[in-house]
Amino acid sequence: MGRYGDEVAAMAVPLGDAGDFDVLLDRVGDARVVMLGEASHGTHEFYRRRDELTRRLIAERGFSFVAVEGDWPACDRVDGAVRGRAGAPEDPRAALAAFDRWPTWMWANEEVVDFARWLRAHNGGLAEEERVGFHGLDVYSLWESLREILVHLREHDPAEVPTALAAYRCFEPHGEDPQEYALATRFVPAGCENEVVDLLARLRGQAAADGAGRFGAWQNAEVVAGAERYYRSLVGGGQPSWNVRDRHMDDTLDRLLAHYGPGSKAVVWAHNTHIGDARATDMAASGLVNLGQLARERHGADRVVLVGFGAHRGTVIAGDAWGADQRVMPVPPARDGSLEDELHHTAPGEALFVFPPGHDRPDLLTTALAHRAIGVVYHPERERLGNYVPTVLGDRYDAFLWFDETTALRPLRTRRVDVFEPETYPSGV
Repeated sequence: MGRYGDEVAAMAVPLGDAGDFDVLLDRVGDARVVMLGEASHGTHEFYRRRDELTRRLIAERGFSFVAVEGDWPACDRVDGAVRGRAGAPEDPRAALAAFDRWPTWMWANEEVVDFARWLRAHNGGLAEEERVGFHGLDVYSLWESLREILVHLREHDPAEVPTALAAYRCFEPHGEDPQEYALATRFVPAGCENEVVDLLARLRGQAAADGAGRFGAWQNAEVVAGAERYYRSLVGGGQPSWNVRDRHMDDTLDRLLAHYGPGSKAVVWAHNTHIGDARATDMAASGLVNLGQLARERHGADRVVLVGFGAHRGTVIAGDAWGADQRVMPVPPARDGSLEDELHHTAPGEALFVFPPGHDRPDLLTTALAHRAIGVVYHPERERLGNYVPTVLGDRYDAFLWFDETTALRPLRTRRVDVFEPETYPSGV
């Protein structure tokens, strides 16, 4: 039965259809931010249930936008499709199939297509200013964001083009290779920081004077600034770059909430490692912060709901090295004594757990247990030596979705894959 059998039985809500999320929607209440995780970037069930829950949050609770662990320019094309902007594809599938940064399958997959098509149909019945957006939070896409800025300025602010060109030309010798730029900062520590700061200050000021029309260019400048800091931090090892990345995502989320206006609400899709509060894991001891922790600190724990995901065994899409071809891999049964092992022996095949508030909580929520995390680089045969994060479940999340057995998601065929991007820390999350 497992050590926590009675506790699991008392908390678990078996999941059949989307109607079984009622108890979680009650827990969401008037929260401004709901973060929905995933224990891998390649699992069908995580994406499907996240889709179902997000549809209810949008349709029934009036959430304003979805913000994902993805690039701003690529997600902006999806945003155009789901909100019906002039010149955008009528089918969001075309925008998703254009993702070209490895690992493309994170967002270029049939599961996200299903959600994006639903969102376009939902938005079709709304006034333009009420339509629900789809945005990227991540720090990558330095060169693509620079090009987007140049296109915008040539059309709207030709006088500012020289400032953007100065930044572009500073990066140009590195051939759009982030690792080459990172290595170059060993010899010129400031790198292109001055040029980027100048560009950002100008676009930030313009956005303040003309919010809606300039927001995209401003955000692309914030991406360039964040990416420059991120790549410069790589020379010191992985840990500093992690904090740069998650602080950038937190700042982007805050800008989006301000842009959508008072009363706006956000759904966030990202890996558990980003959305589960770092203070409830061993990350904090290493000086790491993450998006879930920062959101609780910024908005208040009562206005943020963090939902983790987990599974016992199945299959997943991943690569066996950074930039490698995607393939379906087995996910072996979870390590003995882990959270997933305990739930395998005690929980229904699919279940929702909504954690009670306060201090009188069951041991399952207060004991540190190993909790599996699979990145885009994965080695099933070695996962028992890694892939597990010590976790106090009730502090890391406010709710948890459980799956005893899962299947790999369904990637789209994409045109091109850019593998210049350096490997993330920890690997692929």
